[in-house]
Amino acid sequence: MDKIMQSRMDRGFNKYQEEYERKALEVLRSGWYILGKEDEAFEEEFASYIGTKYSVGLASGLDALWLAFRVLGIGQGDEVIVQGNTYIASVMGISINGATPVIVEPDEYYQIDADKIEEKITEKTKAVLVVHLYGQAANMTKIVDICKKHNLRLVEDCAQSHGAYHGDKMTGSFGDFGCFSFYPSKNMGAFGDAGAVTTNDPELARLMKIYRNYGSEKRYYNMVVGANSRLDELQAGLLRIKLSHMAEITKEREELARVYLEEIENPLVIKPSVAVGSTSVWHQFVLRIPGRRDEFKQYLEDNGIMTIIHYPIPPHRSEAYTYLGLGEGSLPITEQYASEVLSLPMYNGMTKEEQMKVIECVNSFT
Repeated sequence: MDKIMQSRMDRGFNKYQEEYERKALEVLRSGWYILGKEDEAFEEEFASYIGTKYSVGLASGLDALWLAFRVLGIGQGDEVIVQGNTYIASVMGISINGATPVIVEPDEYYQIDADKIEEKITEKTKAVLVVHLYGQAANMTKIVDICKKHNLRLVEDCAQSHGAYHGDKMTGSFGDFGCFSFYPSKNMGAFGDAGAVTTNDPELARLMKIYRNYGSEKRYYNMVVGANSRLDELQAGLLRIKLSHMAEITKEREELARVYLEEIENPLVIKPSVAVGSTSVWHQFVLRIPGRRDEFKQYLEDNGIMTIIHYPIPPHRSEAYTYLGLGEGSLPITEQYASEVLSLPMYNGMTKEEQMKVIECVNSFT
């Protein structure tokens, strides 16, 4: 058997190849490649899927984050609470605007610990950024209540949670903005960089459309200093195809996760779990291996199984955020997770044979 990659995008393409190619040709032949009917249709369909009134297509997930805070007027002198064990892009969305990220530890499900948010709120706090990490929805009931109580804005980073629920609502429908990445490896991945925001506020949607297009609502009339962050027609069209198959894409990943959870039986590893009231779409299947993660990773690689660490360096320990003054040991749970987590192969189109080889190798590590 060939090496088993941690993530593969070709299998997902192959399954719906004819639909993708037909749509690509349709867009190419249309002669309209930016802000056209495909983008409009995708925005309408994606908002309906998430359960919001509006969606605005953008060029990337990072753009969705920093533009969300820009549109909300959050910047210099403001503080935004965010969890410590996220990808650095989440924190960049805050700091690009000049605001200060205030970092909170995660809970046992790798989500922001809702019980630790209020102790970080000061007179400078303007918002909470929730990251639905690895595909699981965070405890939004409690977080929404906290934001209402303290009159805080709520932004959701849904880059990994397309289709995940907390209660009867999907991630991206709780906050002022839901921010999505459609990077190719995401559950709902495009074929290049792409992103979007969702919102129920018509004014926020209007402003986002202005900011994404050089700050212009009418051509050559610029209301604000905006960005060039438009979802192109080709990606919008291809995302419409992917969106139409999201139920089966999610179901397949849920089945892969079920088999992993049932069949992995090694006392040296800690398996993930899902909080009551939330679902996971299993963007990643993350184990923890206390004290021996790197040895375990090498063992799997020697057996032809590729894995990835999500993420080896927490944002607060990166060179980029030295100025926050958060030294080693300042966020012990975040730092512990960074030293222990490892993402197993997880992708649509993974064969039974491939998954059973992964499980066999995990269980044989001693």
